[in-house]
This record gives sequence, C-alpha cells and structure tokens, in this order.
Amino acid sequence: MSQISRRQFLRMFAAGSGALTLQQFLAACGLKPSNLTPSATMQLSPTHTAQATTHAEIEAATSTTAPTAMPVSAPHLAVARGSDPETIVRRALAAFGGMEKFVPKDARVIIKPNICVAYHTYEYAATTNPWVVGALVKTCLEAGARSVQVLDYPFGGTPQEAYTKSGIEEQVAAAGGEMIFMPDFKFVSADIPQGVDLKKTQAFGDVLQADVLIDVPIAKHHSLARLTLGMKNLMGIIKNRSSIHANLGQRIADLTSLFHPTLTVIDAMRILMDNGPTGGDLNDVKQMDTVIVSPDIVAADSFAATLFGLSPEELDYIRAASAMGLGRSDLNNLKIEEIAQ
Repeated sequence: MSQISRRQFLRMFAAGSGALTLQQFLAACGLKPSNLTPSATMQLSPTHTAQATTHAEIEAATSTTAPTAMPVSAPHLAVARGSDPETIVRRALAAFGGMEKFVPKDARVIIKPNICVAYHTYEYAATTNPWVVGALVKTCLEAGARSVQVLDYPFGGTPQEAYTKSGIEEQVAAAGGEMIFMPDFKFVSADIPQGVDLKKTQAFGDVLQADVLIDVPIAKHHSLARLTLGMKNLMGIIKNRSSIHANLGQRIADLTSLFHPTLTVIDAMRILMDNGPTGGDLNDVKQMDTVIVSPDIVAADSFAATLFGLSPEELDYIRAASAMGLGRSDLNNLKIEEIAQ
C-alpha cells in the first residue's frame, strides 16, 4: 500500500470516504475495523508505510477526531461576494457545512497567506487581505483547532516588517492565532513522489507536519506565471524558489502534489491586474469584493483566472495540475455556489 499522511487521511475523510478508507487501511495492516471507531484518524508521518505500521502505532494515532463528512449537496466551489471580508468568508464556508468540515478538533492548523513584500499595505493588492486571514483563524479555532499558525517567506524586506506592514500580524493576533517565522534550519528535504519534473525540494517542515494546511493567496498578476493564485502561492513554503522558475507551470503543479492544501481560499477583495507580483500603483488594483473557497485548489485557481478574463487552460500550472489529476478545471461541469452578501 502506498504511503499516506495524516493530512491526506483527513482530506479523504472530509470528502466523505473516511469509513471506506479506514477499513482499507486496517485490512492492509492486518487489523480488524472493530479495533477503532469510524471517526478515528491516522497520525502517520510521511515516512511511515502501511506495511510497517504496528497495531500500537495506529492506536497511538487516534487522538484527533476527524472532520465530519461534507453534505452530499456541498458544492465543488463557493464564491461569496460582499464588502465585509469576515462575513463572506463565513458564508462561503457555510456552503460546505462550516470550517469544522475541514478542521478536526485538536488539529494543528497552518495558514499560508501571501505576504511577499514589506513595501505596501493590503490596499495595493500585493499581500493577502488581513481580515480574510483573521476570519480563517477565528473559524479554525471555533472548529476546535489546538493551534493556528500563520506564516510566509517574504522576499521584500524582513519577515517582521512584512508581517506588520501587511496588517496580517495584527488581525491574526486579534483572532487568537500566532504568526511564526520560517528559519532556514526548519526546512527539510522532501521527496515529491508524484512530481513529473520536480522530484525533490527543501520544504518547511512545520507545514509538512501540520494536520491542516489552508492556502490563502491574493489573486494578482505575475510577470512570469501570468497569475499568482493558490498553486503559485505554495512557492512561499519552499527554500529554493528560484529553482521552480525553470519549467514553471509543471513545477508549480509538482509542488501542489506535495503540499495539497486541505482548503484553498482565494482573496479577491482587491486584485492586482498588472505589474505583479509586487505592484505599487493603486491604478493597477481592481476592487472585486470576492472570496473563492474550495477543497480543490485546481478548481479554485480555475475560477479565479476568469476574474482576469483568462480561461483555466491559459495558465500552464492549471493545465499541468489537471493532467496530473490534482483537481478539476472543467468549470462548466462543477457545482459552483455563488453567494451575495
């Protein structure tokens, strides 16, 4: 049986396949389903395999209650519009049954916004809206998360300057979360088993060990990738980002297969139409008052591309990720719930 991480297990359970997945896993380990309740969750590190896992290890891995399965009527994608970020984040999440559908009780959650530079406030649409991030911290804690940490790896200014200037640090603290830095010693070598072109990278270890990863990019223009959206935002949790720029589209998709966020929330309150990723001119900013929420990062990015007048097929990383089976870009065949404030 292939390797399965705790986060992968929780994602499958949240999608409604938890009971079947658990029975298959136990059968592979030679255990009976009666040893565990249907809500039990695996806490296996990426280095554990099903064959090597002992009965004691599985019993020790069941301290976190899995998220409940989403209702059958849940959409693939929720798009909420309105002027108040927290309100529309909550309404988008409600379409799936709330944040508790993605965050199990006692879970360790990491939220990854885009805080790329320390030069501008959020109005310039180069960094994620701080109230969107704050709303996610609140809803994770309300769902019973043990901890909610927020991080990024800025390339303009110091991390502390960027965290403060963006306004995200203030909103995270007010919501009860914790901003953390990304020191070099915490990056670890990670294989990318599904990678087509990129087979290994130096990834931030805390992200790999988290129970839940929530990806919160701002939708903005990018001079090389055309757009920074959910998948492109994952470059902020690896050490050598310059290595990704060769064969950029495929390598972004390869990274997505490694991190595969539990949830993607695209901030389109204000989007940067040109001169990204750093921006600096308010004339390049378009107010959209929109958030896009999906457990399918490819679907989220595909819808966000349309805000810029692009089809999903026009972005290399969406095409590559769709071809790898990492999500769906066929918007016409997806159930999309659009919500007005």
